[in-house]
Amino acid sequence: MRVIRKYANRRLYDTQQSRYVTLEDLRRLVLDEEPFRVEDAKSGEDLTRTILLSIIIEQEQADGEAEVFSNDLLAQFIRVYDMAQPLPLARYLEQGTQLMLEQQKRMQDQWQQAMRHSPMELMREMAEENMRFWQQAIGQGQPDKSEPKEQKGKRDDGDK
Repeated sequence: MRVIRKYANRRLYDTQQSRYVTLEDLRRLVLDEEPFRVEDAKSGEDLTRTILLSIIIEQEQADGEAEVFSNDLLAQFIRVYDMAQPLPLARYLEQGTQLMLEQQKRMQDQWQQAMRHSPMELMREMAEENMRFWQQAIGQGQPDKSEPKEQKGKRDDGDK
């Protein structure tokens, strides 16, 4: 894992490449899915999360048309922090975002392969995938009501 050190003068130093880097350089590492850790040069404290938030803030301010976080959404996030028992929001957002990115990639792949399925078939598959995600997200902690595979197999064997 690449280690980036943050110095008191706010400069970021990439220990692997032996050079100073910018938030844009770190954004590129994120896009390239290269793992890194940002640590305080003096204390060794992990500052990765703070730096990632800084990258998001910089992106939000750079292009007003590509805003991801509306004022209302940010206010709702602040309210979540003030709840007596905060929602498991991080896990939900991670799973939902991962699903969205996977679907985006899948759509791009489908279009690049000259659409081996019809557009309606693609939309049906995505709707089914979304439904499975929501059922899993909502139904976590509830017992599985489907018949166990062992019993299904035994019943099917008896039918032959």
